[in-house]
Amino acid sequence: MQRNYERFLGPIFKQARKLDQRAVLPRLENIIGGKEGLQTFLQEEPPPEDSHIVIPPEFNGKDYFTFLLHIDAEIEHGLMIQYLYAAYSLGGPQVPTDQRDTVSRWQEIILGIAKEEMGHFVSVQNVLKLIGAPLHFERQDYPWDTPFYPFPFKLEPLTLKSLAKYVYAEAPDSFLQDTDPIAQEIIQSVLQDDPHPNTVGALFHVLLQLIQDPKVISDEVFQANTYPFQAKFDEWGRGYEGGARGNARHGSPTGSPDVLVMPLASRDDAYNALNAIAEQGEDTTNSGNDPSHFTRFYNIYKEMRELLKEHPELEPSRNVAINPCIGDDEQDPGSSPSEGQTSDEERDVITNPAAQQWGHLFNLRYRMLLNFLTHSFVLADGLNIAGAVTPRGLIINSTFGEMYNLRSIASEMVKLPLKTGMGTKLAGPPFLIPYTLELPTGEHNRWRTHADLLQASAKLIEDMLSNTEISHQRYLHSLKEADDKLLQIIQDMLAVNA
Repeated sequence: MQRNYERFLGPIFKQARKLDQRAVLPRLENIIGGKEGLQTFLQEEPPPEDSHIVIPPEFNGKDYFTFLLHIDAEIEHGLMIQYLYAAYSLGGPQVPTDQRDTVSRWQEIILGIAKEEMGHFVSVQNVLKLIGAPLHFERQDYPWDTPFYPFPFKLEPLTLKSLAKYVYAEAPDSFLQDTDPIAQEIIQSVLQDDPHPNTVGALFHVLLQLIQDPKVISDEVFQANTYPFQAKFDEWGRGYEGGARGNARHGSPTGSPDVLVMPLASRDDAYNALNAIAEQGEDTTNSGNDPSHFTRFYNIYKEMRELLKEHPELEPSRNVAINPCIGDDEQDPGSSPSEGQTSDEERDVITNPAAQQWGHLFNLRYRMLLNFLTHSFVLADGLNIAGAVTPRGLIINSTFGEMYNLRSIASEMVKLPLKTGMGTKLAGPPFLIPYTLELPTGEHNRWRTHADLLQASAKLIEDMLSNTEISHQRYLHSLKEADDKLLQIIQDMLAVNA
């Protein structure tokens, strides 16, 4: 599949870049003092007729649109994970006391962006659900790279160099043409590691053009009857609207994080959802109270750049692992690397036994989160009866529970040594992509899968509690107690429906 990406998409993205470049001059005419007045592609005139997208012969219009949405889902998922890892790395005892508020503010901003990427990821699934296409919860895994991903997937601490990649990924084309010294510094930093980086906006050019054309995607493709199965803000938003939550330290700008979870019933709904996602990522107009991801990352970059000039010895992030993996996975001498892997890829192996156990628990809970999220899209919503547990409500609550668990476990892992008795590098959450994200057919088997993972987690937690080197045992006891309650509910459901 990896090699097919270029065959199917090469000409399309060349075309998207041409459209970007055509729009640069009229955009630049609107610049008034630095970045103010820059227009985003969402405000441009419709593309010229010769920019018509040719569907590859192995697809029809709807199927090709689905293919592109799957790529977008992987990008949203991958960026979310990398942003989370970067945010988890920030802070630590090495940060001077007088700089901790600044670093904490950066962390809050990046966590807010990651939450918004989660909203993008979920809303893309809504679009797929609306058009009757397979959902897609996968993501790129290191060390693979695919064309049109903004940059190769890499879990790494937040540095000026990694921050430059995040600015570039979310940037509009007008920024890439900017002659400002800081903009050029960012561009050159990214090009040093990747001669062919991409911006997320290129993909949205194509998606937004395709979805508007009834000759490409006919009206009957859009299925309003999928609405009850889609994610909705009142279930998933949890108050993250207009900066109402997620800004406890007031690190994020006013109005953010603003999590977009948009249920859809029509072509216009789907277009507006994709439009809003694109705007939240790269809009440079700074209209409203919700600065884009590009603007927020760019501001952090400028702040960090100036701070490091004044304090070159400052280390805002812990010395956490790069692309961490658990040591046992590397011990088979007969194993061969997967296609796309090379021996010179940077990966830090976790060999500290305590960190390994936390890493196993993290990977298991990450899989549980993705399974809960997948399951939610096959359960219809409905009225919540007072005092009763609805299957959909149980799944959504469990998904949020795993989000909190992942942050708690990651917070512990970034403090643990990568290896026992040597070096200063610390571990980090591995975010191992599960061997499958497909749930079995039938509700009984889906709930059985959740029970299987809860039982695996119980065994792992018991082993950790017996290890005297494992800290935060109170958290582990609380996690086990919550798991036991959820497992009992699931077993009761299985018994009733046996």
